[in-house]
Amino acid sequence: MYILKLIAYILVIIGALNWGLVGIFGFDLVATIFGEMSILARIVYGLVGVSAIILLLTCRMDKDFAD
Repeated sequence: MYILKLIAYILVIIGALNWGLVGIFGFDLVATIFGEMSILARIVYGLVGVSAIILLLTCRMDKDFAD
């Protein structure tokens, strides 16, 4: 489970950075690397979305986070 959460965390960070680039500079790094809505780009976008769902379902409210 640790490896799955680590991979999910990394993919969510990549997705967040990509959205930051899109929002600030209008530059889509994933589309630049893999092609505009190519099958590989769609796989990356899909994996980022699934990773976000995994993190949402597995996150726990830690005592430190709630304070």
